[in-house]
Amino acid sequence: MSIEMIQSDAAPKPVGPYSQATKIGNMMFVSGIIPLDPETDTLCLFDGDGAKQAKRVLTTLKNFLTSQGLSLNHVVKTSLFVKNMDDFGAINEVYGQFFTEHKPARACVEVARLPKDVAFELEAVVWTGS
Repeated sequence: MSIEMIQSDAAPKPVGPYSQATKIGNMMFVSGIIPLDPETDTLCLFDGDGAKQAKRVLTTLKNFLTSQGLSLNHVVKTSLFVKNMDDFGAINEVYGQFFTEHKPARACVEVARLPKDVAFELEAVVWTGS
């Protein structure tokens, strides 16, 4: 089996030497997404509002998956990285607006710092098979 590097205009360009996602077999591993506007590659900090940043990130994930012929229902696991666990309730509420009936496995950890000093980052594992 070979590993396929996935790139899409539906997500911001990587900020380092990595792919937006990699696919092997029926599994896709989506790299960490931070609140960048995919059309302009500009940072959307929303004055540090973790919930607004989470909405930008989850919208990017949804659009990226759509560009690959997939949906949020294909997500089997997410990892959330938050700068301040005090934002967890608001971020969790936003997350619940995207994952309503389908609820993938999830981890959420507070971290000291994230790329470009954002408040929220998300990575995902996706099932691409039928």
